[in-house]
Amino acid sequence: MFDRLQAVEDRYEKLNELLSDPEIVNDTKKLREYSKEQSDIQETVMVYREYKDVQQQYKDAKAMLEEKLDAEMKEMVKEEINELEEQIENFEERLKILLVPKDPNDDKNVIMEIRGAAGGDEAALFAGDLYRMYSRFAETQGWKTEVIEASTTGVGGYKEIIFMINGKGAFSKLKFENGAHRVQRVPETESGGRIHTSTATVAVLPEAEEVEVEIHEKDIRVDTFASSGPGGQSVNTTMSAVRLTHIPTGTVVSCQDEKSQIKNKEKAMKVLRARVYDKFQQEAQAEYDANRKSAVGTGDRSERIRTYNFPQNRVTDHRIGLTIQKLDQILQGKIDEIIDALILEDQSHKLESVND
Repeated sequence: MFDRLQAVEDRYEKLNELLSDPEIVNDTKKLREYSKEQSDIQETVMVYREYKDVQQQYKDAKAMLEEKLDAEMKEMVKEEINELEEQIENFEERLKILLVPKDPNDDKNVIMEIRGAAGGDEAALFAGDLYRMYSRFAETQGWKTEVIEASTTGVGGYKEIIFMINGKGAFSKLKFENGAHRVQRVPETESGGRIHTSTATVAVLPEAEEVEVEIHEKDIRVDTFASSGPGGQSVNTTMSAVRLTHIPTGTVVSCQDEKSQIKNKEKAMKVLRARVYDKFQQEAQAEYDANRKSAVGTGDRSERIRTYNFPQNRVTDHRIGLTIQKLDQILQGKIDEIIDALILEDQSHKLESVND
C-alpha cells in the first residue's frame, strides 16, 4: 500500500512541474487533463503527508523512551505514543479508502431515462412516480432538473421521460439506480382490489463532454419535424422538433421540449453524446464483469434491482438485501438511506480488491 501511496505523491509532484510548463499552459486539452488528474489525487497526497508527519512524531516519541526520563515525563511520553498509535491506525484506514479506484464519472451531471415497461398504464404511472422521486431527491441536494423529452399517457404517467440532473457528484449518488424497478399495488382503475405487479426501467448516464467522446457531424443524420402533444395532436406548427441518428452506432435521439430547433438540437446532442459514451462504457464493463462481477450488479437495464410494495409500505433493494418500511417517504425523494447503503457496499467490495 505504501509503495502505491509514494507513487501517487511522486505523480502529484510531477504534475506540479507539468502545470507550470509554458508548453502545457498553452495546450488547453493537456492543461485541463493534468489539472483534473492533480485535483483527483490531491486529497490522497495531503492525507499521506499528514500520515508521514504523525509517523515521524511516533518514532521521535519512541526514541525519547530510550533516554533517561523522570517518571512523570515517561508517563507523558507513553500517553503521547498511545494517541499517535490511534492516529496512525485512523490514517491507515482513511488511506485505504482513498486508494480505492475512483469512478472518473462520479462528479458529472446525469442524464436519466425512465420508461414504463410491463404493466401498461400502471407501468407508465409508476414511471411518473419514479421521475418525481428523483426530482425531489435532486432538490434536497441542491441540484437542478431539466426535462429533455417526455412522452405522456392519457392517465397522467410517462411512456418515457428523459431528463438531466445538473449538480456536482450527481452521478456518484445515482449511478446504482440503473435497472428494472418493480411496483406492487392496487391500481386506481382496479375495482376488484387485486394487487398488480408492474415495472419501469431506469437508465443513468453520465453527461459526456466533447473531449471524451468524438462524434463527427458527418456521422449524424438530422431530421426535423413538427412537435406534438399527447395523443399526437400538434402543439407547434413550426419544424422545431429534432431527431438525431448516430449512424455508426445506430443511436437515435429525439427532442421537442423547446420551441427553438437550435435548443432542441443542443439538448438532443447532450443525450446522444451520453448514450454513445455509455455504449462504449457498457462494452468495457461487460469485459470487466466477465472476469469479476460487481457486488451491486452489472448495471444491466434488464436486471431487477428494487421492489416498491404499497400494501406493506415497503421498499426492498434486492442487490444488497436491504428492506425499508418507508415507501411513502422514499417516493417523496428521501432515498438517502438506500443510496448510502449501496455506496458503502460498493466501497467495501473495492476495499477488498485494494487489500488483495
